[in-house]
Amino acid sequence: MTNRLAEAKSLYLRKHAENPIDWWSWCDEALAMAREQNKPIFLSIGYSSCHWCTVMEGEAFSDLAIAEYMNANFLPIKVDREERPDLDSIYMQALQMMSGQGGWPLNVFLSPDDLVPFYAGTYFPVEPRYGRPGFLQVLEALRRYYDTEIEDLNERKAVIIQSLATSAVLEDNGATNQVEEDELLRQGWEISTRVINSHQSGNRFPMIPYAELALRGNRFLLRSQSDGEAICTQRGLDLALGGIYDHVGGGFHRYTVDPTWTVPHFEKMLYDNGQIVEYLANLWSDGVKEPAFVRAVAGTVEWLRREMTAPEGFFYAAQDADSFTSPTDVEPEEGAFYVWSYSELEQLLTPEELRELQAEFTVTANGNFEGKNVLQRRHQGKLSATIEVALSKLFVARYGAKPESVKVFPPAANNQEAKTISWPGRIPAVTDTKMIVAWNSLMISGLARAGVVFQQPLYLEMAAQAAKFILQCQFKDGRFHRLNYQGEAAVLAQSEDYALFIKALLDLYASFPEEKYWLERAIALQEEFNEFLWSVELGGYYNTSGGQDLIVRERSYADNATPSANGVAIANLVRLSLLTDNMHYLDLAAQGLKAFTSVMHNAPQACPSLFTALDWYRHSTLIRSTINQLTPLISQYLPVSAFVVVSDLPLDTVGLVCQGFQCLAPAESQQELWQQVQQSQTRG
Repeated sequence: MTNRLAEAKSLYLRKHAENPIDWWSWCDEALAMAREQNKPIFLSIGYSSCHWCTVMEGEAFSDLAIAEYMNANFLPIKVDREERPDLDSIYMQALQMMSGQGGWPLNVFLSPDDLVPFYAGTYFPVEPRYGRPGFLQVLEALRRYYDTEIEDLNERKAVIIQSLATSAVLEDNGATNQVEEDELLRQGWEISTRVINSHQSGNRFPMIPYAELALRGNRFLLRSQSDGEAICTQRGLDLALGGIYDHVGGGFHRYTVDPTWTVPHFEKMLYDNGQIVEYLANLWSDGVKEPAFVRAVAGTVEWLRREMTAPEGFFYAAQDADSFTSPTDVEPEEGAFYVWSYSELEQLLTPEELRELQAEFTVTANGNFEGKNVLQRRHQGKLSATIEVALSKLFVARYGAKPESVKVFPPAANNQEAKTISWPGRIPAVTDTKMIVAWNSLMISGLARAGVVFQQPLYLEMAAQAAKFILQCQFKDGRFHRLNYQGEAAVLAQSEDYALFIKALLDLYASFPEEKYWLERAIALQEEFNEFLWSVELGGYYNTSGGQDLIVRERSYADNATPSANGVAIANLVRLSLLTDNMHYLDLAAQGLKAFTSVMHNAPQACPSLFTALDWYRHSTLIRSTINQLTPLISQYLPVSAFVVVSDLPLDTVGLVCQGFQCLAPAESQQELWQQVQQSQTRG
């Protein structure tokens, strides 16, 4: 017997269709019924590749006693955070206010009349364990509280809604001058450098917005007097050499559960891979010519092409951490698709290959993950031919054919497909095949940058195909939409979709500066973004165009696994002002930065993308020249530069460099042009 989620388009929601809980999706009908019946809302938010979401689905949400009590006393609503990041952001902030920490699954209890939360948590076990109460006991206690402690409940909600409202408005620090802005920017660079250089114990995440800002800051420092370059390089090495990278099949996992970058949490998210590809390309273009970076980028693009690209050209959202080891398994195992027992390696490889693999990777008889081995490289540099042959054999064991033979590896769209399809190798993890504009945009930007830096036309072609799909398919009823399910656009675009796709279009234009198409589409989409989401009163962009189901209207400024919408959007406005000579864009950028100045002063560790936007605002550079002169510049690391192709340069000149509101004398040689460009990057 399935519940109403069986008809949902979201893979995450459909995973709960067999639960005995009478789930609703987030909709007006569900909210109205909760108010009519005076039932507190149990709002559970997660996503398809979330390991602990999967665990709770198979435990508490499948328990008959819990379901009976839940259905009688609460109105249960299930939300895919990838469909509604606006809801997730509001209620995650509430969880953090209540508990000091966050995570998924995000389980929140709301009053039905005003949707204000009064209790929140993450994973709840069926029975008390891990220092957490049993879920049925939590439900019983909260229903008693809701019915009997009305005064305390209202006081508690008042504190929460006031805190949420205050954080949404932000304080105004007043105008700043250039000296203050430069000092603020310096502090932001230093903090981001410290963040990625942290040696604390615990998990390790890519944290690319911080790494990108730190890399930007290095250009202002004498390399002999700063360890910033080494810190940024080390982040690239941790990613390209670590167990977070899939050395056999390509692609990056979400994070590692240890501080040594060894054992990953195995899901692969499109948004991580797009950002990492762009970062590694930027490191290379900044002079860090590490062969492991080239291999990691190439392997990630091959994984993307093989497993994550739809026939229409867009990119799928994610792959699960868990997979089945046999069709008869009841539950999938974490990492099963990716890890290797020592006995398997002995069977698959020659003694020489195994010896070299052990010398190059962290391979032991006892393993480093539940008795098996996650491959992590020990050394930089290029891998030997013997190692590449060994890794190719492991690829065959996993995928059933040699790498060059597997052009397309079709996704397992759900657990049933994973267990019933006859796979030539191991049973793969489930792939969430929905298209998310924001995440596709991050991958488009990464491919566009890597294509130019590594001179790989295929990367640029893949980026362009995905962008064209979005432009052709994501506009419905005159509005831009966030998701695509099997050819159908769904859910109005949110600020991160606008901001990141406009950036992707500008990155494509930077890669193809003779093709005005990408710039024209960015300009058109920016107009829609301004019309529906710009805050005239406060500055900056709201997350959504608003609705009665939101208790506050947020303007996201904090970077999480993805860059903040407003940080990216403000940088886009500066770039558009350079490329169009339209100062209205620059005025909006100034208003946006002013809106978030208090955040940058008071919580600089939360918003590296806003500092990246400030860098663009303070140091923006426009380079006008012929395509022949611009081509070698585009592949260099020039993080605040925009390029325009011109053919009407003054006689005997090769290019024109403009810094903010002033232009330098026309360069008369390629060497002079390069000197002007370099100076422009470090002025101030």
